[in-house]
Amino acid sequence: MTLEHKVRGVDHAAFPTFDPAGTVRFYRDVLGFPVVHSICAAGWGPEDHPDFIHFFFDIGNDDRIAFFYYFGLDRQHGHERGDVYAGFGPEVPEFFVRSRHLAIHVDDQDDLLEYRRRLDDSQWPVEMQIQHETIESIYTHDPNGYMVEFTRAMRPVTPQEDLDANLTIDALLDVVAEPEPTFGKLLARKAELIVERAADWELEQSR
Repeated sequence: MTLEHKVRGVDHAAFPTFDPAGTVRFYRDVLGFPVVHSICAAGWGPEDHPDFIHFFFDIGNDDRIAFFYYFGLDRQHGHERGDVYAGFGPEVPEFFVRSRHLAIHVDDQDDLLEYRRRLDDSQWPVEMQIQHETIESIYTHDPNGYMVEFTRAMRPVTPQEDLDANLTIDALLDVVAEPEPTFGKLLARKAELIVERAADWELEQSR
């Protein structure tokens, strides 16, 4: 059974900040995301909960990115790598540190390059510009150390690619359910699923 898709995107993604001034400069003054809401909370929650402000930026399509600034709260870790939320020691691979990020969609390459211009003219210049399989992206870190990506589609994703994605995930679930999953086992299981499902696909096409 296919569940009905009833959500309509991201209301907001929220993060802590210890640099509210830098956060406002980055999102409002450099990127041009307007402040659309704020909540000032005093005496909220349990007795040891600090007073805070929760403020929101419009990132398009009625979606928002939001930040909490807690008055009097010290930074929570002393690691140089990572962000204000989570720090990582030298033993953690860099690819793992960079894997958590926020990606914001733009319509086309002109818009992507406009955000590149805004960032390169600021104290948070673009660190990477990469073309993936179907998208092109630029990356930087905001004042809190969070990685932010701007991305645009280079072409539409095809129905065949949607089918392939579902095959891949079904194979992944089978492989990680067994001991010692590997990428090779994933590809092998995916090939098995293609063979198993080929007859049903042909029957569906013939209809």
